[in-house]
Amino acid sequence: MSSAAGASTSHHGSNSMEVPAPLLPLLSILSSLFLNLSSVFHRIPGSPIILRYIKSSYQDDPYRSLLEVLLVAFAIRTIFKGRTGGEGQGKSFIKFSEKEIDELVDEWRPAPLVEELEESDIQTLSSVPTIHGPGGTHVKLSAGGKSVLNLASIDWLGLVEADQMKQTAIDTLKEYGVGTCGPAGFYGLLDVHLRFQSEVAEFLGTEDAIVYSQAYATTASVIPAFAKRGDIIVADRGVNFAIQRGLQISRSQIRWYAHGDMEDMERVMQQVEKERKRKGGKLTKKFIVTEGIFENDGMMVDLPKVIELKHKYKYRLMLDESHSFGMIGAHGKGVTEHYNIPASEVDMLIASMANGCAAGGGFCAGSSVVCSHQRINSSASVFSASLPAMLATTASTALTVFNNQPELFNALQANSLLFRQILNKLEPTPFSVPPCDPAYITPSESMPPPAVTNNEALIHIPSHPQSALIHIFLLNPPSTLQEEEAMLQDIVDETLNTSQVLVTRARRLRGQEGLEPEPSLKICMSSNFTKKEVEKAAQALKQAITKVCSKRR
Repeated sequence: MSSAAGASTSHHGSNSMEVPAPLLPLLSILSSLFLNLSSVFHRIPGSPIILRYIKSSYQDDPYRSLLEVLLVAFAIRTIFKGRTGGEGQGKSFIKFSEKEIDELVDEWRPAPLVEELEESDIQTLSSVPTIHGPGGTHVKLSAGGKSVLNLASIDWLGLVEADQMKQTAIDTLKEYGVGTCGPAGFYGLLDVHLRFQSEVAEFLGTEDAIVYSQAYATTASVIPAFAKRGDIIVADRGVNFAIQRGLQISRSQIRWYAHGDMEDMERVMQQVEKERKRKGGKLTKKFIVTEGIFENDGMMVDLPKVIELKHKYKYRLMLDESHSFGMIGAHGKGVTEHYNIPASEVDMLIASMANGCAAGGGFCAGSSVVCSHQRINSSASVFSASLPAMLATTASTALTVFNNQPELFNALQANSLLFRQILNKLEPTPFSVPPCDPAYITPSESMPPPAVTNNEALIHIPSHPQSALIHIFLLNPPSTLQEEEAMLQDIVDETLNTSQVLVTRARRLRGQEGLEPEPSLKICMSSNFTKKEVEKAAQALKQAITKVCSKRR
């Protein structure tokens, strides 16, 4: 019985393995093809090695073998496939007739590269005068015109016209050429750069300094080189556009305090400290960012108080002296010299070489660690081409002038104070001369404040009395910004047409500056002006302000 069952099982098993008769010829062909391919493959040199690799690979990781086969197939497909599709191929291809192509060409109009100027922009551009010939404190606005007093361009010490500066630039140009061909870290660092860095560090009394190729990029790069996301920056609301961009790029927590208000600054610092203690957060980097002489209004920072708060609340100080360097102090060292505070008390002292030095570029002075950090972490230092050699040498020449001719700063301060005295009658409060170094003003030039308050005031000048950068604001401006700008431009035109004195409105980047100041007249004083020229300019501007404001009334 069991044998019969086994025979039955064997019989059914053999039936299940039988191949249908119609498939036998196909299997025979495939078997013959496989044998022939196997024979050809074995005749290939190295085929046993390939076979062993495939067997071992399949046994260890069959998915890897499958991936390799797919990659080989993809490579073969790529080789034999055309590089690009031929013209007229694809579902989305549309074939135009010659007439349709001509019509499309005729209808096409290129998009403008720039947007059309608004009426205000057109008026602003038309109001900008063109200087013919070299710049300086005395310029010509037409090829054969008369010379006018230039109070619209920065030239604190008259170095723009100095023969010594010009000769230095010419000699350097002949020796070094125009550019540096790369950043400081890649072929762009020259011996004149190292020399100026050493000279300006010695001049200010800091350990080291680093030079940049542009003043704007200096400020906008130094801030994010140190302050990062999560750090805290306490900044004055009146800082310039370059500082605003640096603060934005740093992505730090920005805490603003009222412009020039030291009490509000301390209040903000106390609030920051309370928040840190309440949250129990870890210690973070904290910075103070401010200016020496503020670009937007000419005010001077209360540096002694800032230094006091810096030490009290453990902050690092970034001080932008782009306008005060080469203007303030007995030797032009800036507000640190004015207040008799060592520059080493400022962690990052930033300044422009274009304003006070009449050259170009900027620098940051501080400790050797601070400057070394910037050389590999500041974007403007790493990626921007270095300063042209002739700008570095002319800046070095300017430092020599600062040291050897302190009388230029005396003349600059005297001219600034004389100009303010003449405009004093248009201000709401008496003008007073602050306590300062007697070397700035001789007794004959000292100006006692008036005894009474002016009730017919037309203007407001917040600029520091010793600032050569003077901003004049209308006390009762029109209701709209456009009308106020137009009124200031009328004053500029009236001053130029009647007295040949060139002044300008402060140009603002409306819509781009986060903290936009009010429109103002911007006056740039110079030691190159004589006393009579300063009196002439101030009287002309005073008469123009009175005339234009009286028309509005």
